[in-house]
Amino acid sequence: QVQFVESGGGLVHPGASLRLACAASGRTFAGYTMAWFRQTPGKAREFNAAITQPSGSTYVADSVKGRFTISRDIAKNTVYLQMNSLKPEDTAVYYCAGRPYYSNTYYPSSFDSWGQGTQVTVSS
Repeated sequence: QVQFVESGGGLVHPGASLRLACAASGRTFAGYTMAWFRQTPGKAREFNAAITQPSGSTYVADSVKGRFTISRDIAKNTVYLQMNSLKPEDTAVYYCAGRPYYSNTYYPSSFDSWGQGTQVTVSS
């Protein structure tokens, strides 16, 4: 089974950028749809972006479109989330997730592998 480890979170000021990384291990994530979600206390996990494989097609939620970008490095078995123009409301724990099939919906329950999460805090 594939395992995911996120990194790159931290404390930044409003307007700053961060790049999160999700490294896969255990097996290649080729063929997996990879996604980023975020969650704040008391709220449901929110879909941010996904990338399908092998095509590399990307999908970004309207709530972060224009500021967040998802990409991959196949050689490194890693998926990234570039976050620009960060706002305090982007503060959350960010998770990467994967599933071994394509679907045009991105409910959290449809993903069977998750990382442990990385905290992003946007504050002045």
